[in-house]
Amino acid sequence: MDFFKAIWNEFTGFWGLGGLIDILKSGKYDELLTWHGITVVLGPLIPFLLLVEIIRGAFYKRFHVINYKISFFTYVLNSFIGRVIAFAMVTVCIGLFSKYAIFKTTFTWYWFIYGYIVWEFAHFIYHFLAHKVRLFWCLHSTHHAPESMNLSVTFAHFFLEAPYADVIRTTICILLGVNPPMLFVIMFIDGTWGAFIHVGENLIKDARFGFLGKLILTPSFHRVHHARNPVYMDTNYCNLLNIWDRVFGTYQPEDPAITIEYGISRPMIKNSFLDAYFGEIIALGRDVVKAPGIGNKILYIFMPPGWSHTGNHKMAHLVRRKYFEENSAPPVAEKLTSAPLV
Repeated sequence: MDFFKAIWNEFTGFWGLGGLIDILKSGKYDELLTWHGITVVLGPLIPFLLLVEIIRGAFYKRFHVINYKISFFTYVLNSFIGRVIAFAMVTVCIGLFSKYAIFKTTFTWYWFIYGYIVWEFAHFIYHFLAHKVRLFWCLHSTHHAPESMNLSVTFAHFFLEAPYADVIRTTICILLGVNPPMLFVIMFIDGTWGAFIHVGENLIKDARFGFLGKLILTPSFHRVHHARNPVYMDTNYCNLLNIWDRVFGTYQPEDPAITIEYGISRPMIKNSFLDAYFGEIIALGRDVVKAPGIGNKILYIFMPPGWSHTGNHKMAHLVRRKYFEENSAPPVAEKLTSAPLV
């Protein structure tokens, strides 16, 4: 019975149905009007859209099970790990750094705008480092490994990435005075949108969303972020508001004339879950072992992916620069700022 209960809990957990079922069983329907009730109702949204995406893809004969393999096995493994190890880094960081906040905010609409801009900045920092520090890329690369885009990709994360991300994002927000209850609301909104922007072409083909693409980061921009095309490498780090990509010169809109190639630039065993999950860690380990001297070994850990002690660098910003030099056109990001980070 415990086995079947575990299966049931896993099923309801994936679909986000647990809280809704509890409310329906209790008969306290007025709870649906509370913040908890709203989150409970919205919880099944992404899994439901994933189901619609799969059904629509199957209807148009564009559904391929292999495109969901890495995400599925990653979700299963992380669920198992999650039962053994529980991380609560958000709570820890709030407890550690609240007393060091430069000032305190309250839960009002104007501070909410401030809080969201700060959160987006914190997300940008975490995401930028995940692409620019090889150790952190080892945690983040699993998310970029799938060679197709669909909503299941939102579940493809190495199990240590979330704690690492939470430490950076929560610490920055708390130190800059974001009210903790407001932070949890922002995290819920941003998490829901962050899942939605992985929607694939089986559900939404043109995901630029017209004028909204000028204001927010749409699925189109996130498809660009997941691309390994040189023109798209290491761009669009933001999640909802694209303000910081514009500020730091990493903003890159989708060019309909360029077919997006998803995945990572490292040669992979095609559709291999194990390579997607552990491949970058193994590759880093090999480079560290082979590197001459302790200095080079340390540099391999903290320099960007593609750095080499031989000087034969293949870092993303170099690959991107070479692409634009050969095509005689500056990247859009460089047109927007004279001091790009990449």
